[in-house]
Amino acid sequence: MSRVKRGVTSHARHKKVIKAAKGYRGRNKSNFTIAIEKVEKGLQYQYRDRRTKKREFRSLWIQRINAAARLDGMTYSSFMNGLNKAGIELDRKVLADIAVREPEAFKSLVEQAQAALSK
Repeated sequence: MSRVKRGVTSHARHKKVIKAAKGYRGRNKSNFTIAIEKVEKGLQYQYRDRRTKKREFRSLWIQRINAAARLDGMTYSSFMNGLNKAGIELDRKVLADIAVREPEAFKSLVEQAQAALSK
């Protein structure tokens, strides 16, 4: 049986890790042993932050909606309650975008929410 030399395989594996470490500083991107650790840690951060991003954006949208609602004399919770009672189904992402880009349209939503609450 012939002898198997693993140079090609290990070189490809090293190349893959070094490519993933591109952009790191110092030996973190060029030394294979260190690059493995950094790439694995980077992948852990990536996995964790894909979930964290959803939470952070939702809280950002809520802050923007709350700020815009308070300019028109309502709190966030009463505004959302009024929208639900009025039967307006807009998610927080869209509401936050409307609050930032179209204040007049948001003001009309606030008025509809107030009307639904007063009924």
